[in-house]
Amino acid sequence: MKYIVIPEPGKVEVKEMEKPTLQKGEAILKVLYGGICGSDMGTYKGTFLYASYPRIPGHEFSAEVVEIDENDYGIKKGMIVTANPYFNCGKCYSCRRGFVNCCTGNQTLGAQRDGIFREYYSMPIERIYDGKGLDALTLSMIEPFCISYHSIQRTSVKKGDKVLVVGAGPIGLFAVMAAVLKEADVYVSDVMQSRLDKALSLGAKGIIRTDKENFEERVKEITQGDGFDVCIECVGLPQTFQNCIDAAAYRGRVGLVGVSKQKLNFAFTLIQTKELDIFGSRNALKKDFIELIDLVSSGKCDVKKIITDIYELNNAENAFKEMRDDPSNRLKSVIKIG
Repeated sequence: MKYIVIPEPGKVEVKEMEKPTLQKGEAILKVLYGGICGSDMGTYKGTFLYASYPRIPGHEFSAEVVEIDENDYGIKKGMIVTANPYFNCGKCYSCRRGFVNCCTGNQTLGAQRDGIFREYYSMPIERIYDGKGLDALTLSMIEPFCISYHSIQRTSVKKGDKVLVVGAGPIGLFAVMAAVLKEADVYVSDVMQSRLDKALSLGAKGIIRTDKENFEERVKEITQGDGFDVCIECVGLPQTFQNCIDAAAYRGRVGLVGVSKQKLNFAFTLIQTKELDIFGSRNALKKDFIELIDLVSSGKCDVKKIITDIYELNNAENAFKEMRDDPSNRLKSVIKIG
């Protein structure tokens, strides 16, 4: 079977390996679509915190179950599915308390272990979730939506909250969708007009173009000087985290989703002065997957609006190159694998 590998920063190759054989407690999945995540791009560019080489990327995907034994999870041959790609140890203090998404030894596909960008993959059955009739392309967007949805859950976004999403990449835009589902008033900041326009089309009430507008003044204007109830950081830079701290209301909540190698250096006393609640948000839980599959199935949101490009497996190198070289016109690129 074919697979995609990043042997070193700046290179993508399509190679061949043996197809997996069925193991007890697992299912053989024929991978259909795989989304290129920001972490995959970080591995490609050499900027991702958890990158090592060579690495098979990919953890956003849909697949068809092609081989499986009888099981207690209701997963059957022929189902179109997605799966939880965050492998936890089951033994650490986080896992013992049920916080499996932040296992101290977490290994996410495509990050700490080789990923899903291959024609077939053997996946533990308990990690596989029925797509409930969603088409394969839509289903490949559930995992990145879960990342954002989890952050909205962590920060307890509710109806009427003024929410600022900092960063209008795919995770930021999925955060917009998740907050809109909660009936919040959502605003977005970014430097790319095309991405801010997309945020407006997804239900954002307003935007802040941070490279052309005074951020502090716009926050005051939007909130009548009160600040935002919730700020969600989806970039992973010290300055964008600082923007969240600055924009949050006194007793506001800040969710940190972005991943970075950089270290912070800022006036941290503002956290104490405002008595802010700061929430790290890592990965997602099974309940996030199940809830979002149901929400998307109900027609309440269209996750395919995030997709801008679909590439064939053999054209994977161009998919990464074009995403790197022209990010303003490419939001979520998907590789058709099966």
